[in-house]
Amino acid sequence: MVVLAASICTKGGKAVISRQFRDMSRARIESLLASFPKLIPTGTQHTSVETADVRYVYQPLEDLYILLITNKASNILQDIETLHLFARVVSDLCRSADQREILKNAFELLGAFDEIVSLGYREQVNLMQVRSILEMESHEEKIQEIIARNKEAEAKEELKRRAKQLEMQRREQQRRAAAGGPSGGGYLGGGISGYAPVPQREYTPPAPIRNASPAPSSRRAPAFKGSGMKLGGKRTQQSALLDALGGEALLSEDMSAPGTPAVSHTPELAAPSAPKNERGSVPAVQAESVHVVVKEFLNLEISREGGLNQLELRGDMNLQISDSALARVKLALAPAPASYGPELQFKQHPNVAKFASNRDRVIALKDPSRSFPVGQPLAVLKWRYSGKDETYVPLSINCWPTPSNDGTCDVNIEYELEADHVALHDVVISIPLPDGSYPTVSSHSGEWALNPSSHSLDWSIPLINADERSGSLEFSVGGDDTGVFFPVKVSFVGEGSVAGVHLASVTQVDGGDEVTYSEDATVVVENYTVV
Repeated sequence: MVVLAASICTKGGKAVISRQFRDMSRARIESLLASFPKLIPTGTQHTSVETADVRYVYQPLEDLYILLITNKASNILQDIETLHLFARVVSDLCRSADQREILKNAFELLGAFDEIVSLGYREQVNLMQVRSILEMESHEEKIQEIIARNKEAEAKEELKRRAKQLEMQRREQQRRAAAGGPSGGGYLGGGISGYAPVPQREYTPPAPIRNASPAPSSRRAPAFKGSGMKLGGKRTQQSALLDALGGEALLSEDMSAPGTPAVSHTPELAAPSAPKNERGSVPAVQAESVHVVVKEFLNLEISREGGLNQLELRGDMNLQISDSALARVKLALAPAPASYGPELQFKQHPNVAKFASNRDRVIALKDPSRSFPVGQPLAVLKWRYSGKDETYVPLSINCWPTPSNDGTCDVNIEYELEADHVALHDVVISIPLPDGSYPTVSSHSGEWALNPSSHSLDWSIPLINADERSGSLEFSVGGDDTGVFFPVKVSFVGEGSVAGVHLASVTQVDGGDEVTYSEDATVVVENYTVV
């Protein structure tokens, strides 16, 4: 599709505002708009008309028309969808669709038109994205403005301080001159001989009052450095930046308002953050004399259309031996399942022997006469995988929003466990919601709650395993923009190894006797999103 121009005109064909996306003269666009009302058929419900050169796709807007002028080869369905987006942008930016209100918001409307169509081609944006682009609120810009105001106020204070210091020095000079005046003129009229002896200048001049001039800065420093009453332990990025300025922010009237700190710290008092437990509800493992800790970290991004955008899996194995009699052991890993994808990249400790090719994977010291450390953990093995193989995806998420004709959207989201050898605890699936809208849940498994901080619906499932591997949630919410419900964020704590790395046996180097061991394997999610 090629959009030549987007315009709002009167029913007589007079342009109110118009944006040309291709090279067109003003006379040309005015001629096209003037001929447009004459082409509108009567008694039909069509919203497009054609001439020998161009096509008009239009929509009534109270007493005006909003229309797109395209070439005749353009896709009419895409043009109508683009026209509807233009009309929604106009309704969103203007309180009413009259000529005065549109002229008042002409600059914002033209900017929004440029975000929707660029060089005649439609950009993949929706109303929410256009609105956020037009707002362009920048937290960093606000901080820079505060810093500039504080520096200006500091400069004014410095000028006042120096002026006061100069005034004190001038008074001191006058005081010295007044104290030395009589001794300079007394030699003409003192004593019988007609002159007076030169007086001994034994007086002590007053001490200069230099230490009084920096008083404002000296009083200001303790007010900045003192901790005072701390209502919350967490410091925002803004407060940390202002602290780094060395007290400049205290001179700003905005930052010194008495009500501001009380508001910012109230949520921290109401809901103090508890220390995060990485294990969650994963059962604790009773440690034996030979204890192995396996921990994996998962980062992945799944496409809403299906498929995997990116996956990174990292893991490490730590060996803890508490009995010195069992320090000389070797650990045999279980073979990887045949259904698994590409081979993992393993990295051993420098003192641990490499895996022999085409043989069982065994973790043992290079020097058989040495022993593993006792009483302290040792990272004996690390592994990593990065790619797009879906074998290592433990949980699949399918989010399916469907717009309705009544201005609402029906959302169906379901999950299914893909890795039967891993149990997922404390699963939370967070679905963003449209601003100002609240869901009506019709059916669900597990529990759900609204998260006011992120305005999202948090779906909680205590446990997902091979016995209870799937579930679904259905709700409806106001709005018809399906892109609002993404990205879907997932968090959980897994019990087991996604990569299938676990021990098969532990034996002593001398004699080959089996050793009783314990193994604790967990999976921690760093980032798990559906975009």
